[in-house]
Amino acid sequence: MIRPARPADLPRMLDLVRELAAYEREPDAVTGTPESFTDCLWPADGSPTAWAHVAEEDGEVVGIAIWFLTFSTWEGTNGMWLEDLYVSPDHRGKGLGRALLATLAAVCVERGYRRMEWTVLDWNTPALEVYRRVGAEPMREWTTQRLTGDALHRLGTAG
Repeated sequence: MIRPARPADLPRMLDLVRELAAYEREPDAVTGTPESFTDCLWPADGSPTAWAHVAEEDGEVVGIAIWFLTFSTWEGTNGMWLEDLYVSPDHRGKGLGRALLATLAAVCVERGYRRMEWTVLDWNTPALEVYRRVGAEPMREWTTQRLTGDALHRLGTAG
């Protein structure tokens, strides 16, 4: 079953985020807290800035898809950025990853979003195979750029 995440899912969602970080060879990189996730997904004031769907099997959350809105100046409309898609290893091969993707694609279609985008590690062959099977295409001429840490701070305070 695929459904929107609820606040009660958060502990298991964070477990899956940590599993994903370990899978992606960055086990110590997760610094998100229940509070920071809640502030983005289910804020007390204002609108969410991120959303999540979960894959549930026998009452247990076994997969997550966390996303946020983008904007295309060329198309003049929103899109979806899939930040993380992860299914716990014991539950892979059952179509849950594809079902999460299909649910997000349906959200895009329903809301008029013209694109859904994400990044994937070059060595993650199982994920790449799933993405090719659903019709995703790599953006070969585009390279994702990231500004974080000291460099972000320097630029943000450069006056």
